[in-house]
Amino acid sequence: MQDDTDPDALAQAWLDRFAQALSSGDAPAVEALFAPECWWRDFVAFTWTIATAEDRPAIRARAAVTASATRASGFTLDRPAVAKGGTVEAWFRFETALGRGIGQVRLVGELARTLLTTLRELKGFEERSGPTREAGTEHGAIRNRHTWADRRADDARLGLDRQPYCLIVGGGQGGLGLAARLKRLGVPTLVIDSLPRPGDAWRRRYRSLCLHDPVWYDHMPYLPFPEHWPVYTPKDKMGDWLEAYASIMEIDGWYGAACRSAAYDERRGEWTVAVERAGETLELRPTHLVLATGLSGVPNEPDYPGAERFRGIHHHSSRHPGGAAFAGQRCVVVGANNSAHDIAADLWEHGAAVTMVQRSPTLVVRAESLQRHGRPLYSEAAVAAGIDADRADLIAASTPYALLPGLLRPVMRRIREEDAAFYAALEKAGFLLTFGEDETGIGLMYPRRASGYYIDVGASGLIASGEIGLASGRGVSHLTEDAVVLDDGTVLPADLVVSATGYGPMTDWAARLISPEVAGRVGPCWGLGSGTARDPGPWHGELHNMWTPTAQPGLWFHGGNLQQSRHFSRYLALQLKARYEGLPIAVHGARLPASQ
Repeated sequence: MQDDTDPDALAQAWLDRFAQALSSGDAPAVEALFAPECWWRDFVAFTWTIATAEDRPAIRARAAVTASATRASGFTLDRPAVAKGGTVEAWFRFETALGRGIGQVRLVGELARTLLTTLRELKGFEERSGPTREAGTEHGAIRNRHTWADRRADDARLGLDRQPYCLIVGGGQGGLGLAARLKRLGVPTLVIDSLPRPGDAWRRRYRSLCLHDPVWYDHMPYLPFPEHWPVYTPKDKMGDWLEAYASIMEIDGWYGAACRSAAYDERRGEWTVAVERAGETLELRPTHLVLATGLSGVPNEPDYPGAERFRGIHHHSSRHPGGAAFAGQRCVVVGANNSAHDIAADLWEHGAAVTMVQRSPTLVVRAESLQRHGRPLYSEAAVAAGIDADRADLIAASTPYALLPGLLRPVMRRIREEDAAFYAALEKAGFLLTFGEDETGIGLMYPRRASGYYIDVGASGLIASGEIGLASGRGVSHLTEDAVVLDDGTVLPADLVVSATGYGPMTDWAARLISPEVAGRVGPCWGLGSGTARDPGPWHGELHNMWTPTAQPGLWFHGGNLQQSRHFSRYLALQLKARYEGLPIAVHGARLPASQ
């Protein structure tokens, strides 16, 4: 028996017992190492998917199925274990038959309450960096030397002279980050995007837009922002960064190329994808297709009765050019989430008279409060403590979704107490507030439904002061020639109507590009199965169909915010690399065809 006053000894003893139980294939012994209430979250290392086993029987089943193939060994502490509040937290490294990983265990007494295991690299296919970096040239006099420029010219023929193994549809931050990882792993990958240049998805938005998340949260893989980078990145600066990123990371992409259709050939195990480029329709035949078209699907564009008679301008928020052309005009913004607030504030800044139509309650949190209380891992203080973005991502991942409500309710209570005057002013103006169905705030509203909230960067103050008008608890009945009429009969004169009415699910793109049948077979993308609004059960425990094999062979979804795109692109890239190299893998924990 180890001395329980020594966290390192206690943690290493548990790891030794865990390794022994796995190596002997003793699933009941693995189960016995876990507390009655327990979770094992695995990112690809054991399951070749992203899945959480909840409770001891589920953990026993995972061990029974995966232990012999995984052949995990070499469990050693990565850094000193930490004892706090009756729990010992220990980070460790380990190996499997195919790769190397990092994990964390939280012990209560001698039993594990939570376990995280993540695959970090594949043996024999490690990324070359540091001491193993490429020389870049071969010194000496060499006839017909193949230079870097020659190699890049060869790469530019991908999709023309040879087929990509992986085709990524969508060249925003998600598609570029994944493509960079696949490039480093040697997987032939082509990115296609309908916009002319990398970063254009940001450049074409209204001119005042900035990222609502801070710089520490938003780094791209391999190339963190420099230390002088602003806390909140302006949208054009972000667009330029992405264009530079695509060049520096040598990403092979076709911009100004639109994906028109995709069909999967079961017999050949490949896709046929029609791409329109420079007025020509080309056929690509990748083995894997990744939809990285953003977290959202097709814009929800309401068909208001009377819209054909409206003499002003009406467009969806995705097409809003900015407020410069609307000075002195009467503007109605339908919606009350992030885009609606940003657009309303932008119009106000340009001298428009703005009214927001809030149809249902909105979760609002000040950006400063969210940063101070909700994201301490992503901050200047965290960096000073030696926690870079990669370490912060792992720490955040070590807590299963099921445990987040108990952790997030106190955070939301603290924010509400500190910002009580802020919320009171909004309510006095008639703004309808929610803090989540279970008072967990934005921390769970985002993974559950990815809508329904606003991170305040200034618009809330304009609403509270009446500078932006508000019609809350009402919807649009119809449009007239010069007004928006609400369902209670209120008439809002309008020269501009912006429908900030959100987007459909990510599977909209699968339905549009492939078929509704494939989209239906895949099922929902995003959501946890929490049983809350727009996140129907049953409980899934991870985000549906994100970064994992789906029910459609060869089809993957990649999206989320910059933090998620950065972190989970690693695991998606490793899954694709393993398939590219023909490694013997088996997916456990998802209902998928045997071919997956």
